[in-house]
Amino acid sequence: MAEVMLAIGTKKGLFLARRRGGGWEVDEPRFSAQSVYSIGIDTRRATPRILVGADSSHWGPSVFHSDDLGATWQEPPQPAVKFPKDTGASLERVWQLHPAEADAPDVVYAGTEPGALFRSVDGGETFELVRSLWDHPTRQEWGAGFGGQGIHTVITDARDSDAVTIAVSTGGVYRSLDGGASWNPSNAGVQAVFLPDQYPEFGQCVHKIAQDPVDRDRLYLQNHWGVYRSDDAGGAWSSIGASLPSDFGFAVAAHPRRADVAYVFPIEADSDRVPAGRHCRVFRTEDAGASWEGLGAGLPEAPHFGVVLRDAMCLDDADPAGVYFGNRNGEVYASADDGDSWRLVTSHLPDVLCVRAAVVG
Repeated sequence: MAEVMLAIGTKKGLFLARRRGGGWEVDEPRFSAQSVYSIGIDTRRATPRILVGADSSHWGPSVFHSDDLGATWQEPPQPAVKFPKDTGASLERVWQLHPAEADAPDVVYAGTEPGALFRSVDGGETFELVRSLWDHPTRQEWGAGFGGQGIHTVITDARDSDAVTIAVSTGGVYRSLDGGASWNPSNAGVQAVFLPDQYPEFGQCVHKIAQDPVDRDRLYLQNHWGVYRSDDAGGAWSSIGASLPSDFGFAVAAHPRRADVAYVFPIEADSDRVPAGRHCRVFRTEDAGASWEGLGAGLPEAPHFGVVLRDAMCLDDADPAGVYFGNRNGEVYASADDGDSWRLVTSHLPDVLCVRAAVVG
């Protein structure tokens, strides 16, 4: 069985777990007392680089990186992510750290609160504001979700490094086809249940997007009410959540190799944020959302109240794929067989905010 590193960002630090053989070892926390909202694992390097967006209540937010699988960490002498003075904005947190594709080996994107996109060309050590999105004429009308206004999703296209898709809560989906020089809203068909015009050009509270590994034009979207699919890279969206116990939720993830396979974790309602039916279950589709199957083997059978946040579910690149999620109860679960069965990795952690996993040996 492949050796896997699972990075777990929590409200009070980063925990690194390693799967060796059939068991898991969890290290002592790094960045104690700091909230870790974002993790990126850059597997384009011989030794993966781990990027962490941590937020100290005293020192503020920063981006750290490790080139030795977490043994040591580096922080740049100047803030890696900083708003230019003329914007009048200041960084509240880094919501997303996304290494780009192999044809852009040192490019890393950071999504932030307030809603902005930053780009690094040195592997995530320094970042520059993507002005074209910040200056977009609709940005001033973006709202803030329950957790704040942040760009929480960045998707790059392995076929074309100039194609970038982002999602902001609450601004919706935006897409660039020219390397970030210009951006267009891409929300046709996505409902905003809280607005008088429920199908606006922008302003949806998108929670997360995932990209199909085979058909790169196929995207999956978990909305504030609604699970959607696009078959034209976000040009139009259609609902695929009818057979789920609830189409409210935060997380969505796609399989790393298998076409049409995606995962969600349904939540009862926006007004009742517990697992749908109070059952701890991941739901998987193997036909691009035409049907969904509840996966619960090895998960708690008693009534459960642990909510999975938007970045707290992921897959690794093993074969078969590992699937992981953590919840606000401080539990982390792992599957080594595409989600067919599960085991507890660790428990009694602080609130789990994000998880990322990669094969490291």
